[in-house]
Amino acid sequence: MVHLAKVKKDSELPSARQFDSIPPIETNDADTNVYGTHFAVDHMPQHEMPEREMPRQIAARMIKDELSLDGNPKLNLASFVTTYMEEEIEEIMTDSFSKNFIDYEEYPHSAEIQNRCVNMIARLFNIPTDAASENAMGTSTIGSSEAIMLGTLAMKKRWQNKRKAEGKDFSRPNIIMNSAVQVCWEKAARYFDIEEKYVFCTDTRFVIDPQQAVDLVDENTIGICAILGTTYTGEYEDVKAINDLLVERNIDCPIHVDAASGGFVAPFTDPNLVWDFRLEKVVSINVSGHKYGLVYPGVGWVIWRAVEYLPQELVFNINYLGADQASFTLNFSKGASHVIGQYYQFIRLGKHGYRAIMTNLTRISDFMASEFEKLGMVILSQTQGRGLPLVAWRLPTDPNRVYDEFALAHQLRERGWVVPAYTMAPHSEKMKMMRIVIREDFSMNRCDSLIQDFKLAIDTLDAMDKNMMAKYRVHMKNHRNQPRHQSLIHRHYLEEKHSLQGKDGKTHGVC
Repeated sequence: MVHLAKVKKDSELPSARQFDSIPPIETNDADTNVYGTHFAVDHMPQHEMPEREMPRQIAARMIKDELSLDGNPKLNLASFVTTYMEEEIEEIMTDSFSKNFIDYEEYPHSAEIQNRCVNMIARLFNIPTDAASENAMGTSTIGSSEAIMLGTLAMKKRWQNKRKAEGKDFSRPNIIMNSAVQVCWEKAARYFDIEEKYVFCTDTRFVIDPQQAVDLVDENTIGICAILGTTYTGEYEDVKAINDLLVERNIDCPIHVDAASGGFVAPFTDPNLVWDFRLEKVVSINVSGHKYGLVYPGVGWVIWRAVEYLPQELVFNINYLGADQASFTLNFSKGASHVIGQYYQFIRLGKHGYRAIMTNLTRISDFMASEFEKLGMVILSQTQGRGLPLVAWRLPTDPNRVYDEFALAHQLRERGWVVPAYTMAPHSEKMKMMRIVIREDFSMNRCDSLIQDFKLAIDTLDAMDKNMMAKYRVHMKNHRNQPRHQSLIHRHYLEEKHSLQGKDGKTHGVC
């Protein structure tokens, strides 16, 4: 997600720092080594655009040097987002940076490539394609967040149209979802004035309870969100059970499947799992191309079962840059590169290639889970392809242990690994847990290195007594609250109470 940035007032800007030094040597910036120019000793512009130009090689080097202080994406095991693509498609994507995807007249082949991807994804999700069926609809998005926004809007508008036709009140829509949803679902409900109705997790259940979900349905329910691969534990929610209960009770309530992470995993590791358009109540599905679709961020997809589930008044028929087109997006302009990258992966890998990759990732996650279990960890995720290829766990209950999951995460970060610690969703938020996402470039060799560092981190923490751990907690707190991190949130927004995090202290997982 994009962070809000605070624009600093003049009084908040740091004053110019003076220091005594030897006078600078006069140089020609065009010919001098980057680090021999005055730019190397000047403070980088932070709050106001500079008056004069900077030579391009110096600007590039200054930015590269700053970005080198970021973490290594390949060691960021918190994120589902793709960190590896082949050089051949990287070159094609770079060549396509200047293509504005919305300009179908100028770039018709890019638009055609999107259409091919939509068709391939819809069929992967078992869309009805017989002669009696209506044509399914789909589109690319910036990511699953935009796809979820579009899916939510479509469900709300369809519900409103039905209520209007029946002469009933349509001012109080609600949506049903698990309290462990990704934050974009909270945003969709909040932004589009929809009441959130939660099926809360428990200390032993971290997915939606189908019966509780269906019991919450009333005349104002626009739909039920079911997650194929939760952010916390990677578990697949039982979409079929929700569908069957709705059918059994003759309830007209659609299901939207949030398959952001699992949509490109389950069809290859568990093809017999019924969660998609084979279920009559499933009307729309979103999936992230930039997660297990194996494309760099950001690209997502959303598919609707038929045109009736995408109300006409949400679609704009426009003439833009000389071409007639139908548009249903939250944004307009975007690059074509990531759509092209998705098509490359589809034709490069095929179903066999995706199956091979997802099977390997599942085998590695199963191995890691078994090794962690030997160390006494309590495994919370599924194995053998019954969930996403990740390992979620908590430390074993031990009243004598002086450290927790957050201390362990900090120890691993000091060794270069980003392994997040979380508090669970509301009603089970007292439970702390950790999670490692296994991505395409996480080989068994890297897994062995992580397990070795994990053991060393445990040994280091086990050696600490209570006094040393108290000092370590202060160190962790100071590390997390450095001034440059504090500036990410304006004090005006610190006390919000409308989100699950504001109400219950839920820790939002990295997507």
